[in-house]
Amino acid sequence: MFVLGIDPGLTRCGYGVVSRTGRRLRAEAAGVIRTSPETDLACRLAELQGEVRALIREYRPGEVAIERVLFQVNVRTAMQTGQASGVVMAEAAAAGCEVALYSPNEVKSAVAGWGGADKDQMDQMVRTQLGITTPLRPVDAADALGVALCHLAMLPPVRGSGRTAGQAVVR
Repeated sequence: MFVLGIDPGLTRCGYGVVSRTGRRLRAEAAGVIRTSPETDLACRLAELQGEVRALIREYRPGEVAIERVLFQVNVRTAMQTGQASGVVMAEAAAAGCEVALYSPNEVKSAVAGWGGADKDQMDQMVRTQLGITTPLRPVDAADALGVALCHLAMLPPVRGSGRTAGQAVVR
């Protein structure tokens, strides 16, 4: 099973692909999709969509987990993050992937054991669970792997939920 985790953003969108075979977890890919703030918004969203489409084609995840935006001080940043998240959700659903959304606290709880974990604690727990020895940079990549790990931790031992491919799950 492959899960694509997404830490949404328009300037920097973190992604991480985690595979699970039995109890074995492995990071297959991690990185950041970047778009230029100088480029027109619609073109940036189309660029992000194309990159997400390419990731889905390459890794063929059955499920895509996305971190939900709950609060942003900067309204413009919040809007752009929401738009990026929407593009990812639409592309994943169009590809037949199940889509799940998780709050930052849910991700931290599932990966580090408590919702107040800081960036360094999350990075360490992500690397520990995936057997990665060097720090993941940029941090958006580590965050995205954390979202994928959270999703895998939330799945029941035996799937059988009756949901059809492409059906969104909001947690």
